[in-house]
Amino acid sequence: MSTIPLSTAAQPSPGATQAAARAQNQTEVFAVHGADPEVLAYAMAKYSRSSLSMRQSLRELNSQRAEQFLNTFYFQYGHRSIADLAHVAFAIERLSLLAAIVLVDEQRWDGQERSTRYQNFLKSGWYLPDFGESVEARQLYTQTVEGLFGAYAGTSSAVFEALKARVHCPPEMKQEAYERTLKARAFDVARYLLPLATNTSLGQIVNARTLETQISRLLSQPQAEIRDLGEKLKAAAIGPAWNLHADASLTLQAKIAGLSAELAAESEPLLTRQTCASPTLVKYAHANPYELETHAELTQAAGELLADIPIAPAPIVDLVERSESLEVELASTLIYSASHHPYRQIRNLLAGYSEARIAEIVDLGLRHRGRHDELLRAFHAGAALRFDILMDIGGFRDMHRHRRCTQILQQFTALHGYETPEAADLGGDADLLAEAGIRSQFQASIEAALAASRAIAESGAPEAAQSALYLLPLATRIRSLFKMDFAEAVYISELRSAPAGHFSYRNVAWEMYLAVERQHPALAKYFRVTDFSQPIDILKR
Repeated sequence: MSTIPLSTAAQPSPGATQAAARAQNQTEVFAVHGADPEVLAYAMAKYSRSSLSMRQSLRELNSQRAEQFLNTFYFQYGHRSIADLAHVAFAIERLSLLAAIVLVDEQRWDGQERSTRYQNFLKSGWYLPDFGESVEARQLYTQTVEGLFGAYAGTSSAVFEALKARVHCPPEMKQEAYERTLKARAFDVARYLLPLATNTSLGQIVNARTLETQISRLLSQPQAEIRDLGEKLKAAAIGPAWNLHADASLTLQAKIAGLSAELAAESEPLLTRQTCASPTLVKYAHANPYELETHAELTQAAGELLADIPIAPAPIVDLVERSESLEVELASTLIYSASHHPYRQIRNLLAGYSEARIAEIVDLGLRHRGRHDELLRAFHAGAALRFDILMDIGGFRDMHRHRRCTQILQQFTALHGYETPEAADLGGDADLLAEAGIRSQFQASIEAALAASRAIAESGAPEAAQSALYLLPLATRIRSLFKMDFAEAVYISELRSAPAGHFSYRNVAWEMYLAVERQHPALAKYFRVTDFSQPIDILKR
């Protein structure tokens, strides 16, 4: 048997040498800092069009080249995924609770808002619409808001004292922590009195595609405050961003100038440079004709279909079983979004319609769709579980955070009445408002606000119907349809029924579980929920 000389065997072939050169097993991971959002988005998009590394791409790029690239691939070719790569942080301060609910109604949204549990909203101020020459409407509005804030202050104080009388501080708990916990529980009750006019603040971090959609949606709203908010958000994205280190940079630049004019000239572009968060990707954001025209036609259609049909009574949570076709679900959801009726009532009505009539309703949601418009949220159909939820606006704001599910919101209205907090997690026959001696005052304040809202809506003042909505307290009920899969139903039920949560959404989460238990008993054992019917230790957070 012949052998191959070792020296010959050790020689790699030319092809093997090239393969070895291509084999690189050292993965590199590094965070990137200092690049403008749109430049960074451009650099990441280049991975699909260039073999350059991120470091090489960012060193050769600038905002002008990024703008040229985005104008071509984003606006002309419609490659909207590029905008997903540009993330921008915003602070949005002194907007009404009503505007905040509309602002955050994005499925791709990340942010945090002021908490009604941990902050006293007496100092936050409130939004005042433009009533033009209608002095009476303005006075009624102002008096009502001030009355609600007065009731809010009185309720916070009275409930806090009632809780201290009922729940004593355990020896192992510090007095400061004890009082802080009870104040949070008192705010849980008092927040029902806050009107939608109440100012709040929030921070958000969104990608540029979501931002563009958000601005367009805000500019399409009927409320002047929200349209103005859309314009301000657009201006903030296009214009120079606030720089945390600007003052320090100017101070350093002055010191450098004192040492060397040459160094000052060289460092000035870096130290005084302004950054614009998204000067290109949102510059064409405007009111969306598709949403505006479709909403108007759906509102008219819903009014005609449901004109002589009273709103059916409905439970807090209704898990609507799947019995209709996809076409009927789409039509029902479209009409639901423009009405105040329960989903089950609308579904049962439309299920008896002909295929041709159902197709006409579905067509209403599509006929005005533009080339680059995404389908309306009502077309997110086919989820296994559909929960039609009727709850107070305050508790809904917490449920609104669950963005893994599709949420179809109806408009604010006083038609569904309001919630009065009862036991507030104390269990049994406890009536916390009665113990605090303020139950009648609480209800009188709510009733007065609702009456004032109706009066302003009928006053004939500019945008009267929209201005009247700001007087609705957070106790007012709102209806919303939550479509989700099984995993999300488990997640919401477990998280929101936990003892640390607000008793409003704890109740809703428990009812969601009970609804699944009734319809899918074999799956109920997989929920790790907290029984809302049992009292909890309200000192445990």
